[in-house]
Amino acid sequence: MRPPLLYRCYVAATSILVPFASWWMLRKLRRAGVPAFRAFEKLGHASDVRRGSGPLIWFHAASVGESLSVLALITRMGQMLPRAQFLITSGTATSADLVARRMPPRCLHQFAPLDAPGPIKRFLKHWRPDAAVFVESEIWPQMLRRTRARGTPMALVNARISAGSRKAWAKRPVTARYLFDVFDLILTQNETMAKTMIALNAPAERVASGFNLKSLSEPLPVDDQTVADMQGALDGRPVWVAASTHPGEEEIVLDVHARLLRKHPDLCLILAPRHPDRGRAVADLITKAGLSFTTRSAGDAATAQVFLADTLGELGNWYALSPFVFLGGSLHPIGGHNPFEVAQSGAMVLSGSHVANFAETFDEMAAAGAAIMVADAKVLETEIDGLLNDPKRCAAGQQRARRFAESKSDALDNIAERLIHALKLESEAQ
Repeated sequence: MRPPLLYRCYVAATSILVPFASWWMLRKLRRAGVPAFRAFEKLGHASDVRRGSGPLIWFHAASVGESLSVLALITRMGQMLPRAQFLITSGTATSADLVARRMPPRCLHQFAPLDAPGPIKRFLKHWRPDAAVFVESEIWPQMLRRTRARGTPMALVNARISAGSRKAWAKRPVTARYLFDVFDLILTQNETMAKTMIALNAPAERVASGFNLKSLSEPLPVDDQTVADMQGALDGRPVWVAASTHPGEEEIVLDVHARLLRKHPDLCLILAPRHPDRGRAVADLITKAGLSFTTRSAGDAATAQVFLADTLGELGNWYALSPFVFLGGSLHPIGGHNPFEVAQSGAMVLSGSHVANFAETFDEMAAAGAAIMVADAKVLETEIDGLLNDPKRCAAGQQRARRFAESKSDALDNIAERLIHALKLESEAQ
């Protein structure tokens, strides 16, 4: 298929702009604390030269959520392909840090190369992937076409196209066909997205409805000593968690907590904002609400009315401390966050109604009695009060959450098997 004019113009533009883009990107990574030798991975220079003799399967994701969503899939594929090596690429310092903490066996992380001729060529020449898996909406034209030009089998998993991107691709059907044609398999998050991909000129015979990988993620890590220390500091006090909250939600959560304290004076709220670097702003909100608090980043114990969990990668510890968790990003139209991680921790989920990013998972969990959807602050307060007053109901919700998490194991096996077949890796399977 001849490259369309728009693609050729894009290649020319990136060739000209790569010096400026690389300067900006390297500066951004260095400011985030990334060592210089690792920042240069953005230009295609591998900082880790290991390339085993077995097949290398490359997974490319964008940021934190996408990167973490494939770790369980990589682990499962690694069990089925004992000789395979895995490479994860992503674009942000935060994703690199979290992936490093939860890296599956036989796996490496590198920063994704810029989508320009030089960086992509250097990257592919060094790593020589035997198969490539792109996650969600990572449609980088040169990365896709140059990988395909090597004869590398390719798949797009958890495929998702936003409403804005959908309109943009619809106006460029020839370019869309040229790019989507590289994939041997496109697994979408749901049936609706499968129809969308086909409408955007993805090859219909290679598109299939799958599952939201974020709803099949591995359990969050738990540090037993941290949990034990927290339990000692709490000394039997009741506790609830508000996790992954966004601006505008902390005020609601703190108001609910203040009202709950009138009925449950010993109640502790563990408040974990989605972005820990907002810790100072959230601390100001707690002070404004007239509540006492201690802070995780300062090494404080959970001895006040609010424990501000302003650190990265510790959600698993906080989920282990409470029988139910309120998930933010849901009281306002943000899209919600992953309820499956909460269920795996053995906690029941409470959430607002704005959960478009995980709609199918929340529908299933609510139907199974593993999640409670709340319309507003008043309902949130009522539900938490009810759970605190009814330990049997709370325990039953926890049990239903655990059963829901256990029921998804077969779905992950199915996706792994489909990928192994589509990527022509069956000869490596044990």
